[in-house]
Amino acid sequence: MNQREQLINDVERFQPWNEQEEKDKELILSYLRQGDSCFYRENDEAHLSASGWVVNPSRTKTLMAYHNIYGSWAWTGGHADGEKDLLKVALREAMEETGISKVVPVSKDIFSLEILTVDGHEKKGAYVSSHLHLNVTYLLEADDTLPICNKEDENSAVGWFALSECLHAVNEPWMSERIYQKLLYKMQNLAY
Repeated sequence: MNQREQLINDVERFQPWNEQEEKDKELILSYLRQGDSCFYRENDEAHLSASGWVVNPSRTKTLMAYHNIYGSWAWTGGHADGEKDLLKVALREAMEETGISKVVPVSKDIFSLEILTVDGHEKKGAYVSSHLHLNVTYLLEADDTLPICNKEDENSAVGWFALSECLHAVNEPWMSERIYQKLLYKMQNLAY
């Protein structure tokens, strides 16, 4: 089984928690079944991304970065850029975006699925058209006493937030209400 087939299998096995995950799962599978183009950002309609919901070992804090493009505190994550092991992408992006030296998966299973809209924006002097991120999220863990630092070309701050406070830091209502609140609920009420 190649890595794309493995990802298809992982997404098929994923049990949606709500209607949003159910509908987004089907659309993500549709793109995956069409071939490898969804792994590359050159597919300017929709492409795969991976995010990490990074928590401390006691599950009382989450690690977030203030993303310059979105003007908001957010989870870590990024484009697959051809990599078909999306857990690897989520781990790499968590370390790159926060400067933290060690992040591990709580589970290798997919924690959440979502399709995210990305508004048109400028990046490195070029216009990027509006598009979709076919996003796969993993629950990750890191020691909240390790040093952190921002990645200047992507974010302007990095910090740990108490779970009770992290939603108040987010300036994107849809992300706060529909995605991060869901992740908090799943983490606190399901067996993770």
